[in-house]
Amino acid sequence: MNKITLKAARVNRGLNQKEAAQKLGVAESTLYKWESGKNKPNTKYLPKIEKVFNTPISNIIF
Repeated sequence: MNKITLKAARVNRGLNQKEAAQKLGVAESTLYKWESGKNKPNTKYLPKIEKVFNTPISNIIF
């Protein structure tokens, strides 16, 4: 499978930033920083990211 950005994974699931942030349990600004590459998610969020975006973390580019 090709690697995709976190934003692409979110869009593929049909979620806007607010919806995705709520599902991940983070602030919308936090998700924005992850998607823009300003910050990377803490490892404790990786399983949740896989679940919410329905893709292995190894396929997501941060």
